[in-house]
Amino acid sequence: MGVAENFETFYKKLNLSEDDERNKTIRFHSITKRLNLDFYYSDSDTYHSFYVGSHGRGTDIYTSDIDMVFVLPDSIYVKYDNYYSNGQSALLQAVKNSIKTTYPNTDIGGDGQVVVVNFSDGMKFEVVPAFKKTDGSYYYPDSNDGGKWKTMDPKKEIDYFNYMDNQCNGNLKKLCRMVREWNKYKYVFIPGILIDVMCYRFLSDYQYKDKSFLYFDWFTRDFMKYLIDHSDQDYWYVPGSNWKVSKKYSFKKEANEAYNNALEAIDDEQSKYYYSAKENWRKIYGSKFPS
Repeated sequence: MGVAENFETFYKKLNLSEDDERNKTIRFHSITKRLNLDFYYSDSDTYHSFYVGSHGRGTDIYTSDIDMVFVLPDSIYVKYDNYYSNGQSALLQAVKNSIKTTYPNTDIGGDGQVVVVNFSDGMKFEVVPAFKKTDGSYYYPDSNDGGKWKTMDPKKEIDYFNYMDNQCNGNLKKLCRMVREWNKYKYVFIPGILIDVMCYRFLSDYQYKDKSFLYFDWFTRDFMKYLIDHSDQDYWYVPGSNWKVSKKYSFKKEANEAYNNALEAIDDEQSKYYYSAKENWRKIYGSKFPS
């Protein structure tokens, strides 16, 4: 296989399996229905919920947590905002107890701002209870430090990412997913949202951004160079929401290693050393890249 076929094959391996995709959908609808029953007296399994995070942006891979928002009635906000102490924690507990009704034997807990549902097969849902504001953004609870409400605008983020992905011929989401696999394989520990933001910024003015899989050897090389050049930057702003996201650890060493591997792989391809080229790509992306 050539460069295009290798990268396309690699990309397809990053998706959830058919079984996991089916389980994800079933669980999303089951959680939605349960919360609708308890907070709206409705048996709808679609109303009031939507994917956010990497699933909402379309940048998820098979190991990604599944983030979803459930929009609660304004009366629930009033109820918990009037609590004497940490109504946010009490709200998360109420949502947890609701989901527990449907999944009584599943590990479910709170994590400051979300309800975490840990399924026995390794799939993890993070459910964010939220309240819609008049400007289209959302309040959500933060139970840390005595409790407070925070604001997010995930739909605007999703709109920005979808627009840029269209401008890039679908390559923004492809690159985000491939970089996630590198991040996982090499233990780089870049937060997923930061991966997406850096890919977005990189592709914004990249001259080959709308090209085919044939160019993903250059995409890899040039993105890793972008990481090296921006390794001293401490934070970025998420397109759409303008939320500030900071890096946790330096990624310069790993990016430099991947950049050099990409240079060698491209040289090998040009010299028709196809086996060596794939071995160098596998040093970056791991065993899901074709051998």
